[in-house]
Amino acid sequence: MSAEPAPRIIAPDAAGVAEAAAVLRSGGLVAVPTETVYGLAARADSAAAVAAIYRAKGRPDFNPLIVHVLGSAGAARLARFGGRAQALADRFWPGPLTLVLPLRPGAELAPAVTAGLPTVALRCPAHAVMRDVLEAAGVPLAAPSANRSGGVSPTTAGHVAASLGGRAGLILDGGPCVAGIESTIVALREDGSWQVLRPGPISADALAEVLGPGGDAPVGGGIEAPGQLASHYAPGKPLRLEADGAADDEFLIGFGAVGGDFNLSPAGDIAEAAANLYAALHAGAAAAQPRMAVVALPGEGIGAAIADRLKRAAV
Repeated sequence: MSAEPAPRIIAPDAAGVAEAAAVLRSGGLVAVPTETVYGLAARADSAAAVAAIYRAKGRPDFNPLIVHVLGSAGAARLARFGGRAQALADRFWPGPLTLVLPLRPGAELAPAVTAGLPTVALRCPAHAVMRDVLEAAGVPLAAPSANRSGGVSPTTAGHVAASLGGRAGLILDGGPCVAGIESTIVALREDGSWQVLRPGPISADALAEVLGPGGDAPVGGGIEAPGQLASHYAPGKPLRLEADGAADDEFLIGFGAVGGDFNLSPAGDIAEAAANLYAALHAGAAAAQPRMAVVALPGEGIGAAIADRLKRAAV
């Protein structure tokens, strides 16, 4: 059996972006940095290209994908983009907010993108490299996190290469991701209500300033958006939450004054902790200790998103 080819990592300069766009237009895969995590991109209008994402990630086919667009005009071609969606776009796009909206009839998307749902998840990214690739490719891009399904999300090109190897296709190395945690996902219901399906960098309180009261997380039901599986972001080792210290066989993820083996933020900055979360989980997964533990973290703001990821990682 032949060995899997090594991933090809290139700089996101003009030549790199042009090559990536050509690969995408031809139906190939490209790992691209965003402000949240690295995404494994493919053209969203090609069933074969989208199927390649699922194969590379080993992703369950009931788990929908986020489609990345350059702005509201691109989103409106794929979804019913009403006044509430536009108000959120005006406030938070480009940025780490994904909108789950009713799918527009006739939208040119591969059926697997929506996993058979009557809705589509849309995001307008802020990262310059991802925006350059979108513009050069000229098509909407489906781009879940560039890692094996259920594993720790990648915040560097090295994380992508370690998780996916040659299955990643081409990797554009844009350096470490700034936010380091996936986008907030909000569903805008046709009855006028709204729900946060996945916590992220934009808080429910910030959304409520635009949308009014609401935003309670859904109880039960099926998968409507990425990141809702009970077990996700898993480091491959048992993970103990809210620890006040580490046992001899545990890799400790610390915060503030509790240093541990990897300190998310020595200054106690919760945003810095979010940016370093996946790097810490990757480090713990590679460490000699067979188990991991993480100290208690503040729960306000983006701390709620960190808690969500850690809870799923510990299942």
